[in-house]
Amino acid sequence: MAVAPLKIVFMGTPAFAVASLDALVKAGFDIAAVITSADKPAGRGMKLQQSDVKKYAVEHGLKVLQPTNLKSPEFIAELKVINAGLQVVVAFRMLPEVVWNMPRLGTINLHASLLPQYRGAAPINWAVINGEKETGVTTFKLKHEIDTGNILLQEKVKIEDTDNAGDVHDKLMTTGAALLVKTVTQIAEGTIKEIAQEDFAKNEPVKKAPKIFTEDCEIKWNRSVQDIHNFIRGLSPFPSAFTFLKTRRIKILESKIEVAQPEDDPGTFETDGKTFLKVAAQGGYIHILRLKPEGKDEMKVEDFLRGWREI
Repeated sequence: MAVAPLKIVFMGTPAFAVASLDALVKAGFDIAAVITSADKPAGRGMKLQQSDVKKYAVEHGLKVLQPTNLKSPEFIAELKVINAGLQVVVAFRMLPEVVWNMPRLGTINLHASLLPQYRGAAPINWAVINGEKETGVTTFKLKHEIDTGNILLQEKVKIEDTDNAGDVHDKLMTTGAALLVKTVTQIAEGTIKEIAQEDFAKNEPVKKAPKIFTEDCEIKWNRSVQDIHNFIRGLSPFPSAFTFLKTRRIKILESKIEVAQPEDDPGTFETDGKTFLKVAAQGGYIHILRLKPEGKDEMKVEDFLRGWREI
């Protein structure tokens, strides 16, 4: 693809960002530097681990910067020397104005929702938890307030009834990478149009997507079976919805709904000890299909029941 000369600084950390970086590289853009998180100790041996973005950048011979302080004079000076025309942010941390306002063409971000809906740290999870039938990706210009800058381009993605957050993540990762290339191409050509997010709101309430903490992931069995099923889907595979079986904590990764009028109180477990494990809720039962007991690997419910005799 022929593109206008444009020096780009790319900022990102997880695998979701790698797809976008790879798409920009393959499209022929000049990635002058890649900024990512510092190496962190992880695993049983607590060895230093590189971010997915750093691994990709090193493999492809790209310049890597790993500032611990985005406001440090040394980092700011290095950015000024690079003198990028555009900065691209995908799944990275909040930038100070001195950084996002530096390039002549500004800084753009790829967000995993159809802004202004689902602004925040966990847009994929919340879209599934709320039972949405579609979501999407948005490219927009950064400004002071998080996820509120002018929209550049959007692409819708369908959420299937069987999708969990991991499935939607993978769809948006691929769609987002293609949308980002399209956005940067139009910026390079000078044809991009900006639209204020208020023009997209259509007088609908704006749903938020705040960060999800461990304590937010416990299942409340007095809710409807559909809400609980969506909750499990929206937190699978990570961070995972959980409950307690007797005193043992289990993460539920996959479920299905049985519509019925349970005679038992919500949260009551039923099983034949061999093939099924279901939990009473409002309007039916949640059948647990895949789970991860505390301290164990994930497994099918049949495998779990084979070794569990305390229900």
